[in-house]
Amino acid sequence: MLAPPVYPGFEQAYVDVLGHVVRNHQYRNAPRGNAARECLGLSFQLTDPRERLPYLAARRVNPIFHFAEALWYLAGRDDLDMIAYYAPHMGSDSRDGTTINGSAYGSRIFNPTGDDTVSPFDHVLDLLRTEADSKRGLLPIFEVRELAVTDNPDVSCAVALHLLVRERRLHMITYMRANDCDRGLLADVFSFTMIQEFAAVQLGLKLGTYTHHIGSAHIGDRDFDRVQRVLAEAEDTRRPSSPRFPFPPMPDDTTAATIAIVLKHEEALRTNQVQYRPADIAGLSLPPYWQQVLLLFEAKRQLVHCPADPVEPDVLASLDAGPRWQLAHRWPSRMPRGFEPAR
Repeated sequence: MLAPPVYPGFEQAYVDVLGHVVRNHQYRNAPRGNAARECLGLSFQLTDPRERLPYLAARRVNPIFHFAEALWYLAGRDDLDMIAYYAPHMGSDSRDGTTINGSAYGSRIFNPTGDDTVSPFDHVLDLLRTEADSKRGLLPIFEVRELAVTDNPDVSCAVALHLLVRERRLHMITYMRANDCDRGLLADVFSFTMIQEFAAVQLGLKLGTYTHHIGSAHIGDRDFDRVQRVLAEAEDTRRPSSPRFPFPPMPDDTTAATIAIVLKHEEALRTNQVQYRPADIAGLSLPPYWQQVLLLFEAKRQLVHCPADPVEPDVLASLDAGPRWQLAHRWPSRMPRGFEPAR
């Protein structure tokens, strides 16, 4: 087959990638002591990039982190302060204890470089507005200078994002030098399809396909048992078909200013300066799509700053069925007594 396999959404692609690496890995190696199974040159395509998360109880996806990371990228940030709140392990990727370099993909996409006053992202959007069939809409991420840093703890896994407009749809192709297929792949597909959808909204285009190419596709030995459980669950014929919880479209009026407003509220919640009831969030000048994200950040505030208490039932009840299901499987011990997630 010359073209990558095509899937309607990410869940089945994720399962097939895991299964392929488990059953057909070409190599066993341990770069920097991380023992893994590895395949070289793996690709897949999604026809609906909005279906960007799997619903697998064995995997226990964290939608709060995924939205936080996507927003961190969209705002062009590289600060450790925000992202380490949602993923403390990322602190080990910082060389100065303050910023992230290689993994801060958004800082390379959404900020001007050198003497330029326009970001690479805006350059590409301007190109696609004036030359719709262009093949030049490339957003480079990997920088060769990263390899010159001795013992660099954080070399970019992403090489580039490629935006292509065809027949009034915005398609995107991602090129990865490497992907941990149990961990990083989940986060990357979520965030990159969010960037794709954000770009489509700015251009007034429909969402096209998303294609993901990986140089080194690997699964760490530390995660192998969990991967086996995920594959067993996916093969269970009693499971409901996917997607169980369709992902809503990003509002057409979303702009960089919208992202800034959401992150202003995110910071207030993260630093425990405010606590929001669902009615408070409903009263904000934000569409329901972004209100759902703030409900997730309020749930995170409670998980972090109120560790002895369950997440408040009214917050859970106000969430859409998909994120409510994921929170219940990620933090079962923090759910209210008698709480039953959607099935």
